[in-house]
This record gives sequence, C-alpha cells and structure tokens, in this order.
Amino acid sequence: MTNEECIIEVEGLHTRFGSHVVHEDINLCVRPGEVLVLVGGSGSGKTALMRQMLGLEMPAQGEVRIFGEPLYGHDRKKLQYMRNRCGVLFQKGALFSALSVYDNIALPMRELRTLDEGLIRDLVMLKLKMVDIEPKHASKMPAELSGGMVKRIALARAMALDPELLFLDEPTAGLDPELSEGFVKLIQTMRTELTLTIVMATHDLDTLVALSDRVAVLAEQHIVALGSLREVVGTSHPFVANFFRGERGKKALGNTGDVL
Repeated sequence: MTNEECIIEVEGLHTRFGSHVVHEDINLCVRPGEVLVLVGGSGSGKTALMRQMLGLEMPAQGEVRIFGEPLYGHDRKKLQYMRNRCGVLFQKGALFSALSVYDNIALPMRELRTLDEGLIRDLVMLKLKMVDIEPKHASKMPAELSGGMVKRIALARAMALDPELLFLDEPTAGLDPELSEGFVKLIQTMRTELTLTIVMATHDLDTLVALSDRVAVLAEQHIVALGSLREVVGTSHPFVANFFRGERGKKALGNTGDVL
C-alpha cells in the first residue's frame, strides 16, 4: 500500500502516558472510502489512537500522515485546515450545553469567518434535514433533547464543513436497540451518498457487523488482527476469540453467513 492510497497512514506509533504504555509500534493504513473499525478492550487505546489521527494528542514516537501529509510539525493554520477536512462524533455527543441546537451546528461554520449568517442558516437547516431532525428543534438546548437526538445533532455538527473523513467514537453507545439501528442506517446512507471515509471505535458488535469494511483489533499494545470481518474472526488471538466467539459475538454474527 503506497502513501497515495492511504487517507491516513500511521507508522511506528508509540503511545505512553507517564510510565504507562498504551501502544507499541502501531502501523495502519486507512483506505479511501472504507469504514475501518477499531475494537479492543477498555484501556486498549482506541480513542487515543483516533485523537492522534486528528492531531489532538502527540504520540511518544512515530508518525501520522493524513491526506498524504505529515500531521505533526505544521503551524496552527495548516493544522486547522487539515482538521476542517475531518468531522468528529464524540462518544456522548459533546454538544455545548450553553448553545442551542442551531448554534452548536453553526459554530464550525462561524469559526471559518468566511460565511455570512444567511448562508450559515441555510447550511444548518440542510444539516438538520440530513440527520432527520425537524427545523422546529433548532432552538432547543441540549438538555431538552433525547439521547437519540443528541447523537443525530452531534453528527450534523460533525458534518458541518462537509468533511472527507469522519471519526466516530462509540456512535451507538447509550442508545436502545431501535435507536441504534436507526442511527446505523443513517450512517450507512450518509457514507454512500457522500463517499465518506470513516474511522470508528466501537465495542458494539451489531454496529461493527453492519458498518465495517475492515476491522483493526487492539490488544497488548499492538494491532493483533487487521482485515475483513471474516479474516479477523479467523485469527487465533485470545481477545479475538473472547470478543467475537462468545454468545454476544455469535448472536451478532448470526446473520452474516458462515463468518464463524
């Protein structure tokens, strides 16, 4: 895989917090247009790896290239330009509690300082429609929203600047099965219509099965399995066996043919 074929390329990445080692020699390529899912136990560093792909944290060692350019070492303006090509859905939505739905979505557009308020209003309404939220909810505050609405509005904010690359951190966490299924279908539709590349961290097997093109399994500070769902399930690592071949795994994979 050459650099030109990677939207994100991680090379020789090490992560340490004090004396605690999270990652050792992580190498990974995220291909254009794919959904790459990161899985691993608590403390395996899924979110930390995503934050390093966004330039929000510096690795102890190694390099991350995004859109073919090194992520670290740029001035603030260049780094912000690269981040503007990315959208992020945080685990609990992370909406600003003091801002309305409208202002949460408008914020990334206003920070560009190039769009007038009339255009911003039209774009906010378009993003709300994209995630199936009615305009009447635009004036509400986050505390007035259901968990499902928070997720959808946070996704609308993540898509505010029409990103090429979307990061999803536990996108269905906290949702009941019906809302989770609806949210997964929304992501599937947006991915197809907008030709997005998606990096997603999740522990939810149903979400993984529905969305993943490839899966990267983090355990023991390394990527211990990487490939299609079928390829990963076929590996012999103990974490893979526990995660995919337990009762939950068998249930989630039950509709995927002979993966098991």
